[in-house]
Amino acid sequence: MTRRTVRLSDVADAAGTSAKTVSRVVNGDHRVSMETRKRVQDEVDRLGYRVDLMARSLRKGVDDTVGVVVPTIGDPFFATMVEEIEGIALEQNLEVFIARGSRSLGIEQRVIERMLARRVAGLIIAPFMADFTFLANRNTPVVFLDRHASGLDSDVVLVDDFAESKKVVHHLASYGHTRIALIVDNLGVETSRKRRDGYLAAHRELGLPIDESLEFRECINAEVAEARTWEILALPETPTAIFSTRAETSLGVVRAQHHGNRTDIAMVSFGDFEAADILTPAITVLDHNPRILARIAMERLVVLMRGDEMCVPSETIVPLHLIERGSGEITPSTVAVSA
Repeated sequence: MTRRTVRLSDVADAAGTSAKTVSRVVNGDHRVSMETRKRVQDEVDRLGYRVDLMARSLRKGVDDTVGVVVPTIGDPFFATMVEEIEGIALEQNLEVFIARGSRSLGIEQRVIERMLARRVAGLIIAPFMADFTFLANRNTPVVFLDRHASGLDSDVVLVDDFAESKKVVHHLASYGHTRIALIVDNLGVETSRKRRDGYLAAHRELGLPIDESLEFRECINAEVAEARTWEILALPETPTAIFSTRAETSLGVVRAQHHGNRTDIAMVSFGDFEAADILTPAITVLDHNPRILARIAMERLVVLMRGDEMCVPSETIVPLHLIERGSGEITPSTVAVSA
């Protein structure tokens, strides 16, 4: 015998409420009292009601899906962001499409267009360097994560890369460092450019010499950063400190330092990474927590997707804290000069 499909109206009749109220409860709308929500949920569970995702998709014109685009999932920072977004989406009964822009302007735009073709209800994008004018006439809510985007006035959740990088240099200088090497990504990327700008601004404020030979750019991943760190260790006059501007590149820096037996050189990472706190010395980091950024971005996107308010694009800046663990507190007197 075929079991009859349980309808929304069946749940409403059993719970003694309207179909609209039941719809709000199953869609996670919090504008329902706790008592009513519990009564409806009890009947949903008892009757075995299941949301017809296909029907809802046809009614709304979009799927209950969030598209997430990051430059790479190989970077622990972005991988953790994606994990946090997926967890929140599950709580909201939303599906997640994930794609990487592969640090390519063309690919980044192409994967976003594909997500829009799938009728995603909202987008969270950690942009690489693209112009997002092509989204200007779209009605799909967008929240940018970790970086601003050009060509589109939209919500963004990020940190103050400039000020936080200045903080790192001031910290190292307070321990007597005047020769501080910089490991940084492509300067066309907003975060990299602002972190370098902060590094240079702090040097000027403190009256430290600016030596361009201590800037190592285009460190796109841990492998490149490791190679550049070996170059640092081979300099005739070794810098007494290293500032790595990404968690992924910091992995390459510490690998070279440990293999080269040069943990006497101070080091600070912009962003934490796995095992950073158990190395010897443990790594001093800015707590650039991707979970906090991702959570704020996802919560904001849900508000935009629901259309519960007249939303003016906002910028949320998440403050960071310097976690002193030892590597950033080494003094120059301990550093051996290369032969």
